[in-house]
This record gives sequence, C-alpha cells and structure tokens, in this order.
Amino acid sequence: MIDVFLGPGDLARIRFGRSPMQELVGSLHLLGDPSRQATFRPWLAGVRGRVPALRLLPSLVGGPHWAADFLTPPPRHLASEFAEELERVRAADPGLVRASIEEMHERVPEPLAGLYDDPERELGAVADELGAYWRAAVEPVWPRLRAVADADLGHRAQALTTGGLAKLLADLDPRIEHTPDGMRLDTPSWHGEHVLNGSGLVLVPCVFNWPRLVMMFDEPRQSMFSYAPRGIANVWNDPQDMRGEPLGELIGRSRASLLSHLELPLSTTQLAAYLGLTPAAVSQHLSVLRRTSLVTSRRDGRAVLYQRTSLATELLNQAG
Repeated sequence: MIDVFLGPGDLARIRFGRSPMQELVGSLHLLGDPSRQATFRPWLAGVRGRVPALRLLPSLVGGPHWAADFLTPPPRHLASEFAEELERVRAADPGLVRASIEEMHERVPEPLAGLYDDPERELGAVADELGAYWRAAVEPVWPRLRAVADADLGHRAQALTTGGLAKLLADLDPRIEHTPDGMRLDTPSWHGEHVLNGSGLVLVPCVFNWPRLVMMFDEPRQSMFSYAPRGIANVWNDPQDMRGEPLGELIGRSRASLLSHLELPLSTTQLAAYLGLTPAAVSQHLSVLRRTSLVTSRRDGRAVLYQRTSLATELLNQAG
C-alpha cells in the first residue's frame, strides 16, 4: 500500500492535465515490458522497424523506477503540447537530472556518463532523441491517444461535479481508495507513505501506462499521478472494425463504428481522429444518428460532445 496524505492546500490544487511526454515515456517503457504488449500489438506492429537508434533513452527509461523523473515534468496546462514539454526537458535542472540518474542506477551507465557530468551540455542530445522517437513512434497515433484522454477528462470532470473527490478517486481505478486524509493505492510491489508539500496533485491519463498506476513525487515540483483512461479497448480498433456487423449492414459501417465508439462523450474532431474520416463526414453521420434518437449531444465550452443513447447500446448488444 502507498498512503498519500493531502493537506488543505493540496486538496485545493488537485487538477488534471494531458501529457504527450507521459505517453512517450510510457511507450518506451512498454517496449521493454513483454507482459503488457498484447494489448498494444497493433501499435507495436506499426512501429516495428521505424524506431530510430537510441543511445541515451534506454538507460533513462525502464526498470523498477519506471523512468528518470526529469523526463516527465508535470503538465502546466490541461492540454500541454509536446513541443512545450520537450523544451522543459531540454531546460531541466542539472541537480534533478543527476538525482534522477542516481535513483535509477547504483552506478552511472556508460551512455549516461556525459549527461551526469555535464547535464546542461548533454540535455540537448536527450531532447533530440525524444523528438526523433516521438515523430517515428508516437506522433502518428497521437490523435487517437489525445481523443481518449480528452474523453476521459470530460468524464472525470462530471464525476467530480456530481460526487466530489471521493467519487472521482474511486472511479479512477479500483486500486485507489479515498481516505479521510487523502488516498491509498493498492500496489503490491511498493509500500510507503507520502505527505504532499501543499502544491497539490496533477492527475494525468496515459494510454501507454495501462494497466499500471504511476506516482511521481518530485519536490519541489508538483506531484503527479498517472492512470489508465477509460476507453483503452477502443484505441487500436481498425476504423473499419465495429461490434455487430449486422448493424453495419443496416445503417452503414461508418455509422455503426461511430456508435461503437460513443460509449464516452466525444467531439466531432475526436471521432474523426479515431475513425480516419473527415470532420464534415462525421458531422453528417451524427446528424442522422441524432435525428433517429441513437445519439445525444451537449455543449461543453466551445465543443459539442456526442454520446450514444440506451437504444443505440441495446442495438449494438443485440447485433454483437
């Protein structure tokens, strides 16, 4: 068990953030963890042979400590961009870089000797490797990852609004328990207690971390907790695949695929990224589905979110 104690200042500063860098680091860790690769087989098949030669990152990601802390700065915004996070890694504090390497390795590996001796000189090389790997392995699937994260964030906001912090934490993962003083994580391999420093906690959905819970306590930086978002099963679906092919024959494969993805509220842009369709085509299909009472819509800020109705769910179940 890991007990995390939250003071009044921490409770007031709990927030969510989306992090492309967290997805990148999670995918690197996945490459060295065969026990989790079955779920990600379509992605692994797509990146095979495209991942560039990496000199520094293999020694900075992996093992029991997950990854060097300086690689994953807590996102500053709800929707951070990769370029912004990459520059933060490039400008990482030298003391944090050395401490991260010491935490991961009893002896500094030869590839990291230069980085450990002169972080300011070598961080550019780390950033270059991160950028090359991002372009080859993560950027092509980023629209799907982003859509899943955004849908999850919308769901979490609703849980917080309707049930408060207790409901939010209980809904994140069955291994998380809300306690009077904070939260408890059921982690068989780790035991301990952490008292946050008053700066709060950033909750970050990350597809590539599934099914792990990743907790990062990096004072004086804000602590960060990464969890698997809802909808993991849909991430790697082929756009032409959908549950219940008979339904596809009845209403069309594209509309049936839209319904199968709308268990969670999603925008037109997110659905287009999932299915490889243009936003205009998705919008046209959604108009038909809404008129036939198979989807509902609601406005969320500047976006309109769509979700299938109970009637559509029953049709999918019967067709499946």
